[in-house]
Amino acid sequence: MNKPLVGALLSVLFLGAGVAPAAATTVGGPAAVMEPATTTVAGPAAADVRAKAVTFAGTVALSNCSGSVVRTPSSLPGDPALVLSNGHCLETGFPDPGEVVLNKSSTRTFTLLNAAGSGVGTLRASKIAYGTMTDTDVSLYQLTRTYAQIESSYGIKALELAASHPVAGTAITVASGYWKRTYSCAIDGFAYRLEEGAWTWKDSVRYTSACQTIGGTSGSPVIDDATGKVVAVNNTGNEDGQRCTDNNPCEVDENGTVTVREGINYAQQTYGIVPCIGTGSRIDLNRAGCTLPKP
Repeated sequence: MNKPLVGALLSVLFLGAGVAPAAATTVGGPAAVMEPATTTVAGPAAADVRAKAVTFAGTVALSNCSGSVVRTPSSLPGDPALVLSNGHCLETGFPDPGEVVLNKSSTRTFTLLNAAGSGVGTLRASKIAYGTMTDTDVSLYQLTRTYAQIESSYGIKALELAASHPVAGTAITVASGYWKRTYSCAIDGFAYRLEEGAWTWKDSVRYTSACQTIGGTSGSPVIDDATGKVVAVNNTGNEDGQRCTDNNPCEVDENGTVTVREGINYAQQTYGIVPCIGTGSRIDLNRAGCTLPKP
């Protein structure tokens, strides 16, 4: 994972930024087949062609990760605001495989950033509304303030979660509130299954090699440059070329073939969260269309 950061790890991980990825290795049996680290994608123009500038407005810094204030297309101004990050960024530690955290009291704080990346205020959670590392790697905190109150106090609107599956080739920006740094690339494709240590994630977003995310970028919103909407949440990358180990996720296709892409990073799609959020920002796992894992 793009791990949470503590102590002396900071300088080591920061220096690791910008390392060029090596070739990927596909393991389908005794013999290994080499293939390029990324594949050519069809769709929108190259990632350096921006439809609109992505800023830090609405992103947040956690104590060890990144995140963002998010809303659904149907959220109301008076609804309690939600902060999106990773399940592995929870202050309670990594959820076990199969574990779901639901409506757990929390007083965690978040530094809200403006467009320039400056901290403008502190937001506080009332609870962990949802958190898991099963099928996806996501956490949602409910805040003590509403969307309207945040906008009134700071002039900052929440980022909207896209309600549909992202498309390969889409130009994206990963905006890290922790580092106050952005990474620009494109969606290279999707991993049917992404396995890392004890955890398995489904239909993960694979970046092109330009997004060399690092520790502390975990939980960053992945923003579609054309729409400004959040399409995924940044969570991991293969650091050392190892096969399916911690910090070295591997891709597993429908036939069980394992592909290792050293230096390539990944995110978890967020469109599937939208159907699970009801009136008043309540997480309702029984709503129509909601496929998030249940406790």
